[in-house]
Amino acid sequence: MSKKLEGNGLWESSRMMLPQHKEQSLVRKDGPSPPPEPPTNKEMEMMRDFVLLPVALQIVEKKSIEVEMSTQTLKLLYSAAAKILARNIRDDLLKNRKALLERHIRVIEDIKDDSSLYYRYSCRGREDRFIMTKDFIRSEISLRIGRYAKSLVAALQEAANSNRTKKPE
Repeated sequence: MSKKLEGNGLWESSRMMLPQHKEQSLVRKDGPSPPPEPPTNKEMEMMRDFVLLPVALQIVEKKSIEVEMSTQTLKLLYSAAAKILARNIRDDLLKNRKALLERHIRVIEDIKDDSSLYYRYSCRGREDRFIMTKDFIRSEISLRIGRYAKSLVAALQEAANSNRTKKPE
C-alpha cells in the first residue's frame, strides 16, 4: 500500500493535494500579483451617486408631502411635479445600483462626524475610502434636484410646443 497513485494529480510527494491547493501553489510561484487598479472617474461618480441619490429622493418625497398638506393654490401641480421628479430620481438610483452590482463595486457608510461622512468601497479587489463633506452633499443635492427640475420643465415645454404646432383636422 506504500505505492503512490500516479497520473491523477491527487498525490504528489507522499501527500494529498486538492486541485485548488495546486492552483494556489502555482499562482504563488508566478510571483506577487500586481495591485488592483484604482476605480475610474466614472466609477467614482457612480459611488457618489450611490450616496447622493437616496438623499435627493428623500428630500423630494418629503417636499411632495409638505406641498400636499399645504393650502397653496397650485398644490396639485407642485405635488405632481415633485412625484415625477421622485420617480426620475428613483429610476436613476435603480440604474446606478444595478451598474455597481454588475461591476462588483460595494459602497458602505463607515463613519459620520459633524462635518463629513466617510465611506468604504470595494472595487475590483481594491478597498479604500472616500470622504464627502456635508456642505458638498448639500450643494451637490441642490444642483442635482435643479437639473431634474430643469429637465422636467424642458419636457413640459416641449410637449406644450408640440401641441401648439399640431394642426386641427
